[in-house]
Amino acid sequence: MARFSRLDVYQTIRQVPVVPVFYHADAEVCREVLGACYRAGIRAFEFTNRGDFAHELFSELAKIAARDFPDLVLGAGTLVEAATAALYIQSGANFIVGPSFHESIARTCNRRKVAYMPGCATLTEISTAEEFGVEIVKAFPGDTLGTGFVKAVKGPMPWTSIMVTGGVEPTQASLSSWFGAGVTAVGIGSQLFPKDVLKNRQFDQIETKAREVIAILNELKVIR
Repeated sequence: MARFSRLDVYQTIRQVPVVPVFYHADAEVCREVLGACYRAGIRAFEFTNRGDFAHELFSELAKIAARDFPDLVLGAGTLVEAATAALYIQSGANFIVGPSFHESIARTCNRRKVAYMPGCATLTEISTAEEFGVEIVKAFPGDTLGTGFVKAVKGPMPWTSIMVTGGVEPTQASLSSWFGAGVTAVGIGSQLFPKDVLKNRQFDQIETKAREVIAILNELKVIR
């Protein structure tokens, strides 16, 4: 079960508003990446449900996080049905993320008081998700929606909290643009984890890049 309440999850993401999005079939690579991000100052991490036996990898990571990274909030992403969400919650997921909104997942998460952050691409989808208790929606795909979408949403719905995923780069220009548009947090995937870096197990480079992101967020004064 989740080690953190959903209120703690939301607060953690607001305090350090960057969530790495990652999957790898090698458990050792996953452990090293998790550690590199943690040492850099990241405190929320999304492991995506993309490969066979991904839930078994996640279970091992959840145990490692509880032992070695006690204040790291580990969640599971790319979930599109309630049964799989329940499996990850039972394996220790502190939050659930999906590319789209599903009422059945919202209900499952609410029963267990676990944070749910579904992907939404219209004001209707966002409003529906919020009616089901979603506190932070995921604007996805971010590279298609763009910063203008965030600004447009925040106009009539200033209470909406948005985490954008897809199209976010670990650079001053990109992060400044998204936070300037009004996002609450950003999710970053392959830009933080280049394939050649993972292949060569250069985990120090991942830590360095994550530190650079944290430094930029400090400059933008969005780390609370």
